Amino acid sequence: MSPALIALAVAAFAIGTTEFVMIGLVPDVARDLTVTIPQAGLLVTGYALAVTVGAPTVTALTGRLPRRGLAVGLMGLFTLGNLLSGAAPTYEVLLAGRIVTGVAHGVFFAVGAPIAMSLADRERGARAVATMFAGLTLAMVIGVPFGTIVGQSLGWRAPLLAVAVLGCLATALLRLLLPREIPHAPPVGLESQFAVLAKPRLLALYFVAMTGFGGSFVVFTFLAPLLTEVTHVSPAAVSLALMAFGAAAVVGNFLGGRLSDALGTRRSLVAALVGLVLALATLRFSAPHVLTMFANLLLWSACCFCLGPIVQSGVVAAAEEVAPDAVATASGFNIAAFNLGIATFSAIGGLLVAGPGILTTPWGGAAAGCAALVASLFVRSRQPGACRFPAKGPVLQSDQHLPKGLSYEDLCRAHPWRFRSS
Repeated sequence: MSPALIALAVAAFAIGTTEFVMIGLVPDVARDLTVTIPQAGLLVTGYALAVTVGAPTVTALTGRLPRRGLAVGLMGLFTLGNLLSGAAPTYEVLLAGRIVTGVAHGVFFAVGAPIAMSLADRERGARAVATMFAGLTLAMVIGVPFGTIVGQSLGWRAPLLAVAVLGCLATALLRLLLPREIPHAPPVGLESQFAVLAKPRLLALYFVAMTGFGGSFVVFTFLAPLLTEVTHVSPAAVSLALMAFGAAAVVGNFLGGRLSDALGTRRSLVAALVGLVLALATLRFSAPHVLTMFANLLLWSACCFCLGPIVQSGVVAAAEEVAPDAVATASGFNIAAFNLGIATFSAIGGLLVAGPGILTTPWGGAAAGCAALVASLFVRSRQPGACRFPAKGPVLQSDQHLPKGLSYEDLCRAHPWRFRSS
């Protein structure tokens, strides 16, 4: 495994921890800063919205910056945001720190996915993205539960400051291990970059990210009360369930990368989404029984977190073909779609809990998964074929114009930033 990929994974671990650890600290923040629970909840929603807005816009504005320096700078900004949050004297300062951190989060993943793919052979591009995303899923297994325990014991500021220290480590690793020259297509104007939203292939993938992954948060946001009120387990068992969910997410993340490399984007999406819909649809019936509920959680998590590397690598591959001058921006919109889904479907879950009841949340998640499954049928997998220049260069249909002993497939593998399979 490339040391640079490890550095990206460490950064993703820090990012994943700071995003989700606040969920377990909302009551503590509300008490300490004398705000209401809904106001404290905005620290989670506001973070997701900052990622949603910041990822595509700031990615587009920073398109001409060197990738290595940008990645290092973003982790530095992420670290400063956590320091600001951890030392915040008021709620307003804390919210501002969360917004700064969320923007850095969104742009880092938008830039990091193409960097990860550039570090691997073309056939292993999705697995490289999965390695980076493994840091995010490991955060759910280790970082979030441990951070919640630390926050409840030492105060809500402690885990945020601990993540700031981890951010310093990630910044140093990125500066040390990332290649000095990371190739990327020079961007065009902002108008042309935002034109990726008019590309049907990319829109289909964004919709899958929002409804497939984000739809799970109809249930996941309220998983703790579902387990205590319906499955009737203890609070300690809830922590165990969350750890099991995170462990299955790690497995699903790596499985998604392998599926995408082996089957292509569309078929791997269909497989993951069918499993996700089945898991969510049966959750309503398995919830009253501990063993079936835990088994269902494992299937649900694995299928849900399969989607991350599949969609992300699919977006990068599609953008290389339909918007080669805006690959990072296209990736940024995908990160925005994931977080828009989290914010939107968490709110829908709240409406379901307040209305027909918590047992209707699995139906909401399954419905969102069905919508994603339909959209996945319109996703076109990258097909092996001719190599071409990224902008308007000629298509190389055969080996006749290449040096003896070198095929155009070899050229694609050796120089994925200059030549692409179409």
